[in-house]
Amino acid sequence: MYLSTNNEIVGKKIVKHVGLVKGNTIRARHIGHDILAVLRNMVGGEITDYTKMMAESREQALDRMMEEARDLGANAIVHIDFSTSSVMGGASEILAYGTAVVVE
Repeated sequence: MYLSTNNEIVGKKIVKHVGLVKGNTIRARHIGHDILAVLRNMVGGEITDYTKMMAESREQALDRMMEEARDLGANAIVHIDFSTSSVMGGASEILAYGTAVVVE
C-alpha cells in the first residue's frame, strides 16, 4: 500500500478515486504512568511512556485506515492527515484519514 501526505504518489498515476478512508483508536492513560508523569513534569524531560503510547496509537489508526482502503479495492492513500482529540478526562482519540485511490 502506497501512503502519502501529498495529493499524489510520485512516479504513479492515480486512475481512480475510491473515497474517504479513516481509522481511529481511543486510548486511556494508566494511573501508574500518571504518577511517573507528574514526577517527570517536576524535573523536566520526556514522558517516554506517553510518547510510546501515542506512537502505538498512530500506528493502529494507520493500520485500520489501510485495512478500510484495501477493503474498498484501493492500493494507495493520499492526503493523509491525523487528528487528536480528548474524548474524556484521561482518554484521547487518534484519527488517521485520507483519500483512498488506485494507482498504476
